Amino acid sequence: MTNTTPSGNNWPDGFIWGSATAAAQIEGAAWTDGKEDSVWDAFARTPGNTLNGDTPETAVDHYHRMPADVALMKDLGLDSYRFSTSWARVRPGGRSTNARGLDFYSRLVDELLEAGILPWLTLYHWDLPQELEEAGGWANRDTAHRFLEYADDVYSALGDRVQHWTTFNEPFCSSLLGYGSGVHAPGRQEPRAAVAAVHHQHLAHGLAVTHLRDRGAQQLGITLNLSNAIPRDASDPVDLEAARLFDSLQNRIFLDPILRGAYPEDSLRDLEPFGLHDVIFPGDMEVIGAPIDFLGVNHYHDDLISGHPDTTGGDGHSGGSGRQPASPWIGAEHITFPSRGLPRTAMDWEVNPDGLRKLLVRLGKEYPTLPPLYVTENGAAYDDAVLADGSVPDEERTQYILDHIAAVGRAVEAGADVRGYFVWSLLDNFEWSWGYSKRFGIVRVDYDTQARTVKDSGRAYSRHIAAARSGSRATRSVAPVV
Repeated sequence: MTNTTPSGNNWPDGFIWGSATAAAQIEGAAWTDGKEDSVWDAFARTPGNTLNGDTPETAVDHYHRMPADVALMKDLGLDSYRFSTSWARVRPGGRSTNARGLDFYSRLVDELLEAGILPWLTLYHWDLPQELEEAGGWANRDTAHRFLEYADDVYSALGDRVQHWTTFNEPFCSSLLGYGSGVHAPGRQEPRAAVAAVHHQHLAHGLAVTHLRDRGAQQLGITLNLSNAIPRDASDPVDLEAARLFDSLQNRIFLDPILRGAYPEDSLRDLEPFGLHDVIFPGDMEVIGAPIDFLGVNHYHDDLISGHPDTTGGDGHSGGSGRQPASPWIGAEHITFPSRGLPRTAMDWEVNPDGLRKLLVRLGKEYPTLPPLYVTENGAAYDDAVLADGSVPDEERTQYILDHIAAVGRAVEAGADVRGYFVWSLLDNFEWSWGYSKRFGIVRVDYDTQARTVKDSGRAYSRHIAAARSGSRATRSVAPVV
């Protein structure tokens, strides 16, 4: 697969090429300048929760190396940088505003704008203050209102310069994986708490969208991790039902409330035993369904689904720490993921670029009021080798990225309104329960010295951006809002 752009280099006007990171994975400085524990700081300190006992305490020290990292972004030619702010840094313990924490993000935004790079801010990438978790976390409805306070703080500091605001990154992970399967922080295996967390994060999203829009924000959205649910045997009722359940709990309980203002009827039935009806208050769905300006789509692989035991050696969905996870698909513990014999990444995820095309086209067909789409994360972990000359020839990652960009191009040609692509990730980093064992970066980080080395995939992505920019019909301005 060699074509990497639609119609040669003729990408849509203003198409954005970027890369993405998350605060908890790269910043380090765990207790610096007023920051206190997030749920990931606390979770990672518990033996057995992360591979090799790795923690995000130092991560890749972006907090202290931020200007140099922005310079790297400029050298790569990125149009935009998608980053997250840390709730535990901005409002430690969820209590009051920490000016020193906000100052870091203000300096980051200024560095980006000075480099001609569009800041793309995510408010929540899983780092709930631990003190709020001890008060019930996302299973507690009050946390949604505490999130609104935090969002207001960040907007007060950065709203004069940041145009694009993402409320949540992958609420599936911070609700169903964090409170259901237990492989992510806070590590709970409580189905009712997981279902409550889904709804309360939706509520927090809606509250923040309405409030920030009232304050003047123009581009507001959310990022969801979405997958195709492909039944192994489309003539087998067991496989069809498993695929329906997976699609309900991975995709539609997140898409439908936000885009349609209601949970799917089958999801309501599936989750009735786990208390979904109990946490929905009058007026909630109107708040949750507040209009958004864009939808971020994170996609790494699609899924072949079965309701029968797997005998193919598939799956690739277990946690990285060695802990025995419960199923995040509440009420659907029998779902399995048979192998299709496709290549796999170091995460044991199947590589199927055309799945991204199918997903992007499907969204436009199934949601008539769908806002513009941005692929806000797409990338792959592989076991990189550093050559004697210091180079990192990561051919598999390079091909993965270019093939998925080509899939985005085909989706655009098929009518999908996709306006940007962000590769995951800019830097090797703390990969959650996998610790530092999995490398997604287009820039390698030596975890002993913190030295950065652009991998061949980063160079290839940079060349692609330059070619796409030269062939596009228009260029994009990153001037700050005034």
